[in-house]
Amino acid sequence: MDSELTYDGSMKTTINIPDDSLRDLMAFTRAETKRAAIVQAVEDFNRRQRMAGLTKYAGTFKDFNAQEDLGRMREDGKQPW
Repeated sequence: MDSELTYDGSMKTTINIPDDSLRDLMAFTRAETKRAAIVQAVEDFNRRQRMAGLTKYAGTFKDFNAQEDLGRMREDGKQPW
């Protein structure tokens, strides 16, 4: 078995990552260790996936007031809410 769960809930595993890819990753993340670079890359990937999942809830809000509309409403003494 090439992986094991450690006391802190993380998993120790052995993987083969191409040297040039790992070198680029360390440069992009400015990480001082390979582990730090990989952890940062995994966290970034997971964050992006969560954000992408939220886009299905994004849509249009037909009653949205633009900044200009809000300004005019305030000038006219109307409350924007």
